[in-house]
Amino acid sequence: MAKQPARSRPRNWRKAFLAGLAATSNVAASARKAGIGTSTVYDLRRSDPEFYREWQVALCEGYDHLEMSLLQRLREGEIKPASGARRGTRVFDNATALRLLAAHRESAARQRAIHQNRNSEAILDAINAKIEKMRERSLNALPAPDEAPAGNADADQ
Repeated sequence: MAKQPARSRPRNWRKAFLAGLAATSNVAASARKAGIGTSTVYDLRRSDPEFYREWQVALCEGYDHLEMSLLQRLREGEIKPASGARRGTRVFDNATALRLLAAHRESAARQRAIHQNRNSEAILDAINAKIEKMRERSLNALPAPDEAPAGNADADQ
């Protein structure tokens, strides 16, 4: 598709393009859906840092959708026709499933660490609050400076 002049571009094409990119991870299909040429989106990506950032976010979302679709297929299997059979059989691609797990082991570990760090912060906050309450009780239990404790021989003299 040839580069379109700005005046003939559809309104809100950026929003439509980015939504398509997030849904499909396909630049050309997203540009067609938005009614814009691929050269226009690539030119804008090079010249506009904000659009580049939005593009990257949409592309990451698209990859997440793709991975979820793949994960669903890996979990549920695919129905493939068996030769000479009237019905297909469910086939599981364990090799691809293992590669996907290995690829995401690091990101899953990173997310767990972030989650555990949040939990540890909450635990530390709770411990600090308990310590503060204990200090307050301890201070409230002490006699006032001008009061002598009962049975203290030094204080009577």
